[in-house]
Amino acid sequence: MRSLVRTLLIGALMASTAAWAQKIPLLVYTALETDQLKAYQEGFNKVHPNIEIKWVRDSTGVITAKLLAEKANPQADVVMGVAASSLALLDRNGMLEPYAPKNLAAIRAQYRDAKSVPTWFGMDVWGATICFNTVEAQKRNIPKPETWQDLTKPVYKGQIVMPNPASSGTGFFDVNAWLTLFGDDNGKGGGWKFMDGLHENIAQYTHSGSKPCNMASSGEYVMGISFEYRANTNKAKGAPIDLVFPKEGLGWDLEAFAIHKGTKQLDAAKKLADWASSKEAMELYANNFAIVAVPGIAKPLPNIPADYEARLVKLDFNQAAANRERVLAEWTKRYDSKTEKR
Repeated sequence: MRSLVRTLLIGALMASTAAWAQKIPLLVYTALETDQLKAYQEGFNKVHPNIEIKWVRDSTGVITAKLLAEKANPQADVVMGVAASSLALLDRNGMLEPYAPKNLAAIRAQYRDAKSVPTWFGMDVWGATICFNTVEAQKRNIPKPETWQDLTKPVYKGQIVMPNPASSGTGFFDVNAWLTLFGDDNGKGGGWKFMDGLHENIAQYTHSGSKPCNMASSGEYVMGISFEYRANTNKAKGAPIDLVFPKEGLGWDLEAFAIHKGTKQLDAAKKLADWASSKEAMELYANNFAIVAVPGIAKPLPNIPADYEARLVKLDFNQAAANRERVLAEWTKRYDSKTEKR
């Protein structure tokens, strides 16, 4: 009897091992928030249990730089949840595989690559929000800002943290928005003058778009320039913050999807693309964001204004990609002295 049980156990173990060995590994570079990965992976594996996603996660700027550094020897099979402006840059470098996922026709034109067979498509919009700690502000008699320009007032000196645009997609879309709203003119426009004034009040530039909101939520600083998902999540957990959406307009980008050119797992990558563009996936994104790439799926989220989409600044992903190196070089020259050490 014991011999039979042992044989059955060994057989079951071998079958399990064989099943695991047959899983197709898919290396996915991502800037998605860590607390989002599980739900997305489980959603995909309900449809394709034989494909194992192996995540490589970091901030948008870090992932973008890593992909560019690996151009001659690519490692990633898929890029998922990385800013569309970054994917447009990768596309300019010939690094993406064109593919039209099954649900492409349902994705709004402004939220996908314009080519008939796109190299990338959008998942959801993430946009700028200021996390304002009401408790600390009251202690220090600091008023709640209403505009971006308010942040240059002396009363906020040393009380603001924001992401470094070279490492954070949130920081990059903030800078893009300010240059769009106030002017660029190759380093001489009103956007740079605004950032000069803001820099006087910045305590620290972080390497993460979430971290400024986390720091404001904990009371380390009164204000953190961040994005709406992290702000909403922190507030739901009881953080004493208000979400501020400056009146001039909001920076934003798309969390987007692309297949890396040269992947040896092209079939599996296409399956993930099909799922990532599906209604089921969009419904998962809508749990976190007020705008998703397919219309009619998003639902009202707490603390997000009803006219949120109308507040987003005009954004040309290809132009943002073309200007990225120049803008980041100018920003780094002017402001990098206050960036946190890694």
